[in-house]
Amino acid sequence: MTETAIAASLAAARARIDAVCARVGRDPDEVELLPVSKTHPQDALRAAHAAGYRRFGESRPQELEAKASGLADLGLGWVFIGHLQSNKARVVADLADEFQALDSLRLAQALDRRLQALGRRLPVLVQVNSSGEATKGGFTPDEVPAAVRDLRALDGLDVRGLMTLAANTDDEGAVRACFTTVTALQARLRDEHGGGFDALSMGMSGDFEVAVECGSTCVRLGTTIFGARALSAP
Repeated sequence: MTETAIAASLAAARARIDAVCARVGRDPDEVELLPVSKTHPQDALRAAHAAGYRRFGESRPQELEAKASGLADLGLGWVFIGHLQSNKARVVADLADEFQALDSLRLAQALDRRLQALGRRLPVLVQVNSSGEATKGGFTPDEVPAAVRDLRALDGLDVRGLMTLAANTDDEGAVRACFTTVTALQARLRDEHGGGFDALSMGMSGDFEVAVECGSTCVRLGTTIFGARALSAP
């Protein structure tokens, strides 16, 4: 896609988010549009940066390293949004500004060790498997409260909220149920811990308007912004 096309896609998606916010009485400034740049070339990120965007979602450690190096002149912020193996925790600890897919205590401990060695504290979101699909990672809703208590004991992690991927279906009711499950968990955690947990990363290209209706504070948009995924990214 051209720089002009990417800028137009960003503007159109932002307008859709703002329209939902107006309809349900939310402040549009509460909802971040996070361009998901995984598999897309560095020129596409430069185009989005020219349109005013500074944070990008990546899900492959090697690709994150390459882009962080190749785009260092832009001073971008990197949000890691994919499944991460514990032996790759170093990359996220070193380079990411936020990790939105924390799905196990083992991974959290690996991240914490690296972060404490670096003297860093990393904002993280706990991934919730709200759909119950075996193909999706994350803690079950019933596991989340105990997991959060364990995660908050790790000094290198700043637990800011929750993330989910909705059910892979065209049934809007099933998708909405996934999102409301997570907002209910957010309310429970706030009650238990006396506030916090303000971040809810919910919604992708096919369901982000429903997610905003349900309280999402970050929608992760890839194909809506950059078009179909490339087979590989330089």
